[in-house]
Amino acid sequence: MEQQVLSCMETRRSVRCYEEKQIPNKKRDLILKAAVYAPSGSNHQSWLFTAIQNRSLLERLNEQVRIGFGFLEVAEHDYPAKIRAKSNAQKADYNFFYHAPTLIVASNVPDYANAMADCAAALENMLLAAHALGLGACWINQLTWLNQMPNVRDFLEEYCRIPKERVICGACAVGYCKGAYPKPAPRKENTIEIIP
Repeated sequence: MEQQVLSCMETRRSVRCYEEKQIPNKKRDLILKAAVYAPSGSNHQSWLFTAIQNRSLLERLNEQVRIGFGFLEVAEHDYPAKIRAKSNAQKADYNFFYHAPTLIVASNVPDYANAMADCAAALENMLLAAHALGLGACWINQLTWLNQMPNVRDFLEEYCRIPKERVICGACAVGYCKGAYPKPAPRKENTIEIIP
């Protein structure tokens, strides 16, 4: 068991190309179960996980994200992926969730200091669970970056039942990997310090 868990962590990769077929409900539910068993500060469990599996709805959300990026201001030295996303969103074929059949949005209550950390732990659990179940998954940041964009928030509330007052902490695209599974990126050196 110990080796299986460690192997799952070492072999998981971010998948950005998915088959069209939907994941089975049983696997979706196991991924969501993994999310709610993540640790949370003082066992707060104030998160909300919203699984969106309607293809048309996801495509409409993608359009709102593209519009939102048009209004988003980014600084020259901002997070590089955020800068790239803003630029890529101008392209007609841009899809922030990589056409995955399932997108799970993690949100939390406002003014809660541990909101992001709690959801981050849950998102990692989902990524590992998806991999263990033979699925591909990828952490998605765009909804977090556009958390205050009115058109995105209106859409999430009206069509995805995510209340506006909740803070979007991240999302997880899930589906069957299309093509070859991604190869691991080299691990950076000098990232561990041991004090005996």
